Amino acid sequence: MAAKKTTRQPKSLTAGRPPTLNRTRSISRKTTKALIGKHHVLEKRKQQAIAKGDKRAMSVIDAEIAAMGGIEKYQEASLQGQRHDRGGDSSRVLMQWLEPCLKERKALGEGSLRLLEVGALSTQNACSKSGFFDIQRIDLNSQGEGILQQDFMERPLPQSDADKFDVLSLSLVLNFAPDPKGRGEMLLRTTEFLHEPERYLGSEVPMDMFPCLFLVLPQPCVANSRYMDEARLTAIMESMGYTKTQSKTTQRLVYYLWTRESTCVGLGGPFPKKELRTGGTRNNFAIVL
Repeated sequence: MAAKKTTRQPKSLTAGRPPTLNRTRSISRKTTKALIGKHHVLEKRKQQAIAKGDKRAMSVIDAEIAAMGGIEKYQEASLQGQRHDRGGDSSRVLMQWLEPCLKERKALGEGSLRLLEVGALSTQNACSKSGFFDIQRIDLNSQGEGILQQDFMERPLPQSDADKFDVLSLSLVLNFAPDPKGRGEMLLRTTEFLHEPERYLGSEVPMDMFPCLFLVLPQPCVANSRYMDEARLTAIMESMGYTKTQSKTTQRLVYYLWTRESTCVGLGGPFPKKELRTGGTRNNFAIVL
């Protein structure tokens, strides 16, 4: 039985994700990694200080972040990591998974599939250049023409099937949601934007992977969190009707393709914040649903 939808107003992504910059200067790989890592540690400490109401600690941490160059320097490093020569275009992995099916569709004269790219940084990534998609790109701070400045959590819900999508991409977006409940609400909201699974039955080309959600997270969010591991993430996604059809893990990132196989939501939940691992080196990434 489908769970009742919450009346809690979803929190805007602007509460958690830093703004982006239009241009960046070249930064070495070592410097980029160190700056991003240090910033994440400081942000973690800041959230702990906020939870304790420790204004003095918050002030000290803000000063440390400012001394590093602030959010602007952090975002410069983040965008530098997206460069092609740094292996930063995550959509190349998505294309590897979907391309065989897409090529077969094109050979039979089938039309383009619809893709919603949340947190888009470029109009020149692998998906954009493929010619297989009709793409709508959104980001909190648009990087230019072709990217709508919009918060996914405030995007109007589809009013008809024509407003829905075959593929939704959340690449390094979920980890910027402001809190665990916000992450759960974001994942739940994705189901509203994807077509019904029945749409693909009887297709001349096997469409077993559609509709789907492409999810990319920093690898430590799953591999080294107190409150999240592979089994927990899978259970959360399955409770929303998703099935994991592809995955890939690198030293830095974890990539998933989740196929929406059911419209039932709420099975197996709820999922509160629960410690799964102990240890002082763990991070606090969590998803509450």
